[in-house]
Amino acid sequence: MQIRKRMVVALLSGLTLLGVASPSSAVEDTRTHDRGPVVVGHRGAPGYRPEHTLASYELAFRQGVSWVDVDLVPTKDGQLVARHEPEIGGTTDVAQHPEFASRKTTKVIDGASMTGWFTEDFTLAELKTLRATERIPDIRPHNTIYNGRWQIATYQEVLDLTKRLGRELHRTLGTYPEVKHSTYFASIGNPTEPKLVDILTRNGLNRRDAPVIIQSFEVSNLEALSKQVRVPLLQLTSATGAPADFVAKGDKRTYADLVTPAGLKEIATYADYLGPDKNQIIPPDAAGNLTTPTAVVRDAHQAGLKVAPYTFRNENSFLPANLRSSGDPTAWGNIFAEESAFLATGIDGFFADQPDTALLAVTSS
Repeated sequence: MQIRKRMVVALLSGLTLLGVASPSSAVEDTRTHDRGPVVVGHRGAPGYRPEHTLASYELAFRQGVSWVDVDLVPTKDGQLVARHEPEIGGTTDVAQHPEFASRKTTKVIDGASMTGWFTEDFTLAELKTLRATERIPDIRPHNTIYNGRWQIATYQEVLDLTKRLGRELHRTLGTYPEVKHSTYFASIGNPTEPKLVDILTRNGLNRRDAPVIIQSFEVSNLEALSKQVRVPLLQLTSATGAPADFVAKGDKRTYADLVTPAGLKEIATYADYLGPDKNQIIPPDAAGNLTTPTAVVRDAHQAGLKVAPYTFRNENSFLPANLRSSGDPTAWGNIFAEESAFLATGIDGFFADQPDTALLAVTSS
């Protein structure tokens, strides 16, 4: 009888992971990070729909993930919208709107010069007149058929979507909001963090067990948020460079310093998760092939952090050289081999552009 009970539990758990609700449960527990590798829909499911659109998020949830990554930038009138960068010339049809031609400008953000149109120069109502487009059409030409179909989404609209689909799919769905360019937006008097805290509070999500995990590539804002919110925090790191807030205040530490044993222990004082560039876990060699794992996962676990690297994508352009299927950058290569190699390091989850194949990698590993 006990063996039969364990078999039933295992079957129901498998159905839940695949996005099928168990008949005896109204809502599944969101804290899946504590039960095994978790797939996060990176900007939704951008391998199939233009990123950061409601359609992209919905598809990711319907493919079976319970979490999506939502990059947040503010508008001129203080709303939070889902865009990878504040510059929207490459992800919307703003260039086709003559009424906004004069808004095109050049700005320096985190030391990099950007030319285009920026969310902080538009009201939400103005942004809603635009339509999303595919960010990397040379790699994902199939997504260009969806250009012009969806508006820029607000974070509130994403939260509303998670609630609606959660009821339909009979499981709790959540978001990983990322605070983009914190130092820059604070410098122009339009900080993201107070707006994020406010929207979480208004939605009843400022609590420890809420389906929300806040991310940032900067450090000081997460340290401050750790005293303002109850939700878990995730420290993002890059394989190169340094946090923008460190650079701004003359702190010489780099992202490489953050993933040392000492750096990871410091992160653990304010965050629960580490989100490293995948190259910090298994770096490529000079030819672009995977090598052997570093100690980052082990050291992070010893510091009490869970680890969720980014970003896994099926196209040859983003795969290690020895896992590409051909010279065609748009064709899919052996993504299962790459994801299996990373799962073997003991990661607790990962961000993926194609959630369906990522989930299959987890269940077959």
